[in-house]
Amino acid sequence: MTTTALSRRARPDGYATVDVAGTAWPLYKLEAIAAGFLVFVLVLASTQVLQTAVLTAAGAAVVVWWVRRVVLADRKPESASQSS
Repeated sequence: MTTTALSRRARPDGYATVDVAGTAWPLYKLEAIAAGFLVFVLVLASTQVLQTAVLTAAGAAVVVWWVRRVVLADRKPESASQSS
């Protein structure tokens, strides 16, 4: 059985989004994917071991994803700082 639930948490303001196939993706997710791909290519070229490249790229993508998300969540929205 498959169910769908809507998130009730409001998205914090300040996340830049990019339209990908009609869906707004936060920019930090695309940055994480790009960083993971870059790490994958570099590690694969240097070690020529697919398993090492995949695991290293996955780890790098996760780290970039969460660090960028936390940094953006801690940043105050620009509209709130201008209204003071």
